[in-house]
Amino acid sequence: MLPKHTFTALLVASLSTGCAVGPDYTRPDMPLPERFQGQTAADHRLAKASADLATWWTGFGDTQLTRFVTLALEQNLDLAQASARVTQSRAGLGAANAALLPSGQVTGQAARAYQSVETPLGQVLSSTPGFDRYGNAYDANLGASWELDVFGGLRRGREAAIADYQSSEAGAVATRLAVAAQTADIYITIRGLQARLDIVRRQVQTQQKLLSTIKLLHGKGLAAELQMNQSEGALAQVRASVPALEAGLEVALNALDVMLGSPPGTHRAEMIKAGDIPTAPQIAATGSPGELLRRRPDLIVAERRLAASSARIGVAIAEYYPKLSLGGLIGSATSVSSSHLFTSGAGQAAGMLGLRWRLFDFGRINAQIEQAKGQEAEMLATYRLAALRATEDVENALSALVKREEQAAALTQGVDALGRARGASFAAYQKGVVSLIEVLQADQNLLQASDARVQAQTESARAAVMAFKALGGGWQPSEREAIAKK
Repeated sequence: MLPKHTFTALLVASLSTGCAVGPDYTRPDMPLPERFQGQTAADHRLAKASADLATWWTGFGDTQLTRFVTLALEQNLDLAQASARVTQSRAGLGAANAALLPSGQVTGQAARAYQSVETPLGQVLSSTPGFDRYGNAYDANLGASWELDVFGGLRRGREAAIADYQSSEAGAVATRLAVAAQTADIYITIRGLQARLDIVRRQVQTQQKLLSTIKLLHGKGLAAELQMNQSEGALAQVRASVPALEAGLEVALNALDVMLGSPPGTHRAEMIKAGDIPTAPQIAATGSPGELLRRRPDLIVAERRLAASSARIGVAIAEYYPKLSLGGLIGSATSVSSSHLFTSGAGQAAGMLGLRWRLFDFGRINAQIEQAKGQEAEMLATYRLAALRATEDVENALSALVKREEQAAALTQGVDALGRARGASFAAYQKGVVSLIEVLQADQNLLQASDARVQAQTESARAAVMAFKALGGGWQPSEREAIAKK
């Protein structure tokens, strides 16, 4: 409980100034570095095109990818849920605004009663000359009331509602970016799986040709049965990898349809024909870690929740002080006839000054204030942790992007060399210079290198998607100011 002299001083000060009790919110500073560690390496990447953060998916140069992302942003059901949450939050803000304004209501009633003569009142009335056991009553009134926000509790509540609304708006944007990134990621994964399947199927054809050649030689007594068995085993091993890749492709195709808000199988016909793996574009501008605080919508969500929790401290503190309200009523009432309802004699009016004060409830108020302060401390830690993890996301994405591209470049050189080695080994085998084992080993090495190169190219493009998402790309900076002004 507050000391008596402290409470009296707070009451007098608040009444004289009309201020809003509680802390005034200021966004906390975050000690972040000036540059990302992987920014220099990412800026010097060799790429075919540069992508703007606001519409980064167009930078991949894949029209089908762009179409699917656009379609997902229009039809995705996660976005529909986020939009519904914004509507709910907007309604909460409307209620907080309305609490600061006078409220009015119109009431009216007409009643007819039959009086018992067996009650004490009935016995008295029944002895009155001209007593009629039937009675009528009519009234119509216009009333109004207004809570005077002397100490700012309602205003702090409105600040919290505004921050909650801004948080829901930013949350919808965060969902939008996640949907765009996930759609692009699934699309790239599909193209990568199709490329891997193409490699395996071509390898199956190569192994089949090799097996046919060996069978022909075996029929002429020029190849041992062991060599034919080795070739059949190698063919079976390559064929066995096809079902696993096809199963993964089925899962990815179904996931893409769900992201587009469609039943699985809806867009399968469009994706049956394999396409190239999209090339990761150059990031036009990574900015600084500090800019993430203004650009990443999930960080805006965390910061706005912090602002709301700060305002709710003021709402709790305002309970220390009395609530004053004004009320009034003007209307008409009669028990004679409805035709007399709006005559001068039936008029009535009232004025009221209300007072509500939790004078002996300071223990509960103290607990509510401490709870509000604890929630603010939690939101502050959440905001700071979110900022650190956002920076971590960017660092990891930039590093993965650069390293995967380096891996893909190295594997491309390796595939070229292994392709030449496989051709040379097969030619040598036909001349009887080397054994079949060396040919099969060359095939296996080429298959593994080709598959690894495709995976590296796929992961490079996926890392670019994650980098754009981590940097908060996918919405215009003007949208950030629009959210802040609401």
